Amino acid sequence: MLEELARREAVARQRIVEIREQIAALESRLQDEHDRLSRLVITRETVEEILGGAVEPVGDPVTAGIAGLDVNAAGAVPAGPPVLGVVTVPPWRPGMKAAMLPRAYRDAVEIMTDAGRAMRAGQIAAAMGLPDEAAKREGLRSKLKRLVERGWAREEGPGLFMVTEPVAREVSEQGDGGSRDGIAPSSASSPGG
Repeated sequence: MLEELARREAVARQRIVEIREQIAALESRLQDEHDRLSRLVITRETVEEILGGAVEPVGDPVTAGIAGLDVNAAGAVPAGPPVLGVVTVPPWRPGMKAAMLPRAYRDAVEIMTDAGRAMRAGQIAAAMGLPDEAAKREGLRSKLKRLVERGWAREEGPGLFMVTEPVAREVSEQGDGGSRDGIAPSSASSPGG
């Protein structure tokens, strides 16, 4: 009887290991898709900005055609964690937590909060465990610009980013047991992060 229980316990442990590996692979794929979508949204917004009044902005098309996605009357996705691979960086409001941001954005906010000073994209990328590559720094820089645009951070000088005071207070109040789930950013981010 005890041998059978030990065997079943070993099988259950092995299933847990396999499921965790599958989750890690899916998180990596999800992050890659978040990054791809983020680049597409930034490109579309840049083109709309360049063309100015010559073209009517299309709003936020990333929510169109996604079944089950809750969109309010104004066409906006409610603030919260990403839904079905949609990168959602809501404008910051009092009471909002970094946990509402996609993982790469959340990690950047937490790293800047921990640093307590303005940082360059390369420094934040290194703290996130990303490879020291120009493409990674540029991808992160676009995310940091999005955080500035949405009120989560500010640009202290050319290329120097820092969270705003209210955001720093909110993140600090979350404590160490907050939104990182006890996982170092480097193990949570994918190569596309």
